[in-house]
Amino acid sequence: MRLQGKVAIVTGACGGIGRQIVNKFVREGARVVAADLDQQQVEEFAGQFPGEVKGFAVDVTDYAQVQAMVCAAVDWFGTLDVMINNAGIGAPKALLEHDPVADFDAITRVNQKGVYHGILAAAKKLQELGRPGVILNTSSIYGRMAAEMTFTYNVSKAAVDMMTKCAALELAPLGIRVVAVAPGRVDTPMLRQYEALGLWEHIRREQMRNEFTQPAEIADIFAFLASGEANCINGSTVSADDGFLNFKYPLTAG
Repeated sequence: MRLQGKVAIVTGACGGIGRQIVNKFVREGARVVAADLDQQQVEEFAGQFPGEVKGFAVDVTDYAQVQAMVCAAVDWFGTLDVMINNAGIGAPKALLEHDPVADFDAITRVNQKGVYHGILAAAKKLQELGRPGVILNTSSIYGRMAAEMTFTYNVSKAAVDMMTKCAALELAPLGIRVVAVAPGRVDTPMLRQYEALGLWEHIRREQMRNEFTQPAEIADIFAFLASGEANCINGSTVSADDGFLNFKYPLTAG
């Protein structure tokens, strides 16, 4: 088990990818703080892993709450090794239909500011503990490309990529690695919003395998990056997109 004895925090733990990250980390021997916004939901989820997972209700847009979450992890499990800033939101909406508060500020606060809070709180705690560690951020292929109806989401994920680079540079002397994972089209509740728009089959056919990536596949990547096997990966955003960014949907596809 490559994460035996490690302590990790996962935000957005009750989402499609977050749940699978928690599952994978437990199977790999880690103890986990599963954090999400809804207290009852996160406690019920954590209850599936008695002794191995603790639930913590957190609003990642509030730095004081993120600090409290990090402190709770150390209080419960004695240390901290891995911080996974996975919480994120988004909804497809055309730019000219935006309300700035609902469609820019709200998404930016979670996707961008929430990741910043997690990086800062975890790095400060690791420095206090005098320990190396790993900070992993959930980015997206949309941070590297333009797309219709996802203006704010794309901008926020591009910011995650840059925060990853900058934090990796500053934290390297402390032995803290910072890496982002950029999933492509993953079959999660967030992506399922495209079903209502009649675009589900269209975006499915755009995948190289003609099928969506599964959340468990993304969790496998997080587990690898959190392990000592990935010690030479730092400051990078790792694409997990089934080749999506590397090709155009073939004209001859049936």
